[in-house]
Amino acid sequence: MATNQLLEIKKYGQSIWMDNLSRDIIQSGELKDLVENKGICGITSNPAIFEKAIAGNAIYDADIEAGIKAGLPTYKIYESLAFADIRNACDILRPVYDATEGLDGYVSIEVPPTIAHDTEATIKEARRYYQEIGRENLMIKIPGTEAGLPAVEQVISEGISVNVTLLFSVQSYVNTAWAYIRGLEKRAAQGQDISKISSVASFFLSRIDSNIDGKIDGKLKKGVDDITQEAKLKAVKGKVAIANAKIAYQEYKKIIQTEQWKALSAKGANVQRLLWASTSTKDPSYSDVMYVDELIGPDTVNTLPPATIEACADHCDVASRVDTGVEEAYNLIESLKDPDINIDINKVMDELLVDGIDKFVKPFESLMGSLETKVRQLSPV
Repeated sequence: MATNQLLEIKKYGQSIWMDNLSRDIIQSGELKDLVENKGICGITSNPAIFEKAIAGNAIYDADIEAGIKAGLPTYKIYESLAFADIRNACDILRPVYDATEGLDGYVSIEVPPTIAHDTEATIKEARRYYQEIGRENLMIKIPGTEAGLPAVEQVISEGISVNVTLLFSVQSYVNTAWAYIRGLEKRAAQGQDISKISSVASFFLSRIDSNIDGKIDGKLKKGVDDITQEAKLKAVKGKVAIANAKIAYQEYKKIIQTEQWKALSAKGANVQRLLWASTSTKDPSYSDVMYVDELIGPDTVNTLPPATIEACADHCDVASRVDTGVEEAYNLIESLKDPDINIDINKVMDELLVDGIDKFVKPFESLMGSLETKVRQLSPV
């Protein structure tokens, strides 16, 4: 029997989660099989995933009709569908949560992306989601925006596990790690247990390369001054996201060496793991598993869409690499300042964050629209 490389990755201290959730995979037993036999030990979801799952799928019709009969508004019908799927997925993953003592076995659900810039609304919704879904192995996804991080700190202090999403820059990751630490400190100061809280910092990858590669292609198309400039531009194509992630991992290593972290660790705190997100390769000329192979290493998570899970199980080249080529990573990021390349990485990260929120808001609004249509179709005349 062929080796499942996903199981090999686990040996290097990395957990593989799946970036996908639908009622079909719950009811068919596919999710249970992925968890029990294929090495999947967590689930991430987002509005785009729920839109894909719910829109045009008859499997949800009976529950939509029940919502209509109960007189629920469209938004509440959506929640009833999503919350039911999340609860069932949490139950399937509960054995993993128990076996790993709360390290893995989580299912993530995002607070409405329309409130990404509203701290108080984010805190309120995170509490409500956690109470209404009612599962210990639930992670609330909160965007790592300026308004999101105070919400992360507060929610962590209340004992709710958090997946901080939409992180692009190394600094945004560092800010996230300290928000988690402050939340734990606040909880510990109240004499509360901090050993049952878990968090991941979702650091996005392929979108960075797509953005920077687009800029490089634009420069090459316009024409370059000489062969040296062309070589420099081509040398950074498809390399920035992984270099950026490796630098973030170095920051993680520094943070867990601080006295502040050691004091929390002594009280049973779990490290906030870096989670590699947006890991499907967008450029067909790149390896379909490059965002997996290059970032395997201890205390990390990689969340993969189904196609990347299959590709990785088949042909990932498994070795611990997150800590290799670090000097080259710093040099590569520094090289973006070279006048021949001239790409402002901070500006790119800002663009990506704005675009990232938009990429969650639009499917959310589209989902509400298609659900509204379905409600009209299923409503008794």
